[in-house]
Amino acid sequence: MTRAGNTQGVALSEVGLPGWLEPVARAVRTVQPGQLSRFLPPADGAGRQSAVLILFGEGRAESEGGRGPELLLMERASSLRSHAGQPSFPGGALDPEDGDPQGDGPLRAALREAEEETGLDPAGVQLFGALPKLYIPVSSFVVTPVLGWWREPSPVGVVDPNETARVFTVPVADLTDPANRVTAVHPRGHRGPAFLVESTLVWGFTAGIIDRLLHFAGWERPWDKNKQVPLDWRS
Repeated sequence: MTRAGNTQGVALSEVGLPGWLEPVARAVRTVQPGQLSRFLPPADGAGRQSAVLILFGEGRAESEGGRGPELLLMERASSLRSHAGQPSFPGGALDPEDGDPQGDGPLRAALREAEEETGLDPAGVQLFGALPKLYIPVSSFVVTPVLGWWREPSPVGVVDPNETARVFTVPVADLTDPANRVTAVHPRGHRGPAFLVESTLVWGFTAGIIDRLLHFAGWERPWDKNKQVPLDWRS
């Protein structure tokens, strides 16, 4: 599925980023692991190394009927073993071909997985930052969130229905709109930030990262944290 060579020579660069992304780039440079999540990688090195791609695009301007800058998301297939049916960033576990997990392996993996899951062309993506590694206890993934600028957008969509149910973009303006922000309540009682956007509930690890990025980039607007929504909110 991967087009050979598309992820060769990957590197981080902030050169040429649009001005509106500078607050995000600045946040990535300064944020500490504990400011993002209370779940950090085990000290003994346990966990499966993985990466996700947090991809920002320009989107269509409001004058053209659009909503401005947007974020690429997907919905995982309901048949998957881990995080089935959840909206998420494109991503997955590192393969041996990706290289050193402590080097540029996560960068390669984020681009490779995004291509395999959404069909995007990695050549049009400029990686500009990587957040500290975080941990997802339920699946034992050690995740490196990799941030990218969709410099040259390419068509995206479901490549393999066994992995991906749908691919969609969410305007950043919708993510920052207090009307779309809620607290998701897990059946076991866990609570966390969530977003009601694009006819779905974005929750869990993905929503937590978006929440923290909005906060540290200075884009967060006051919202009602007492507005709670169960995970089965459609029922």
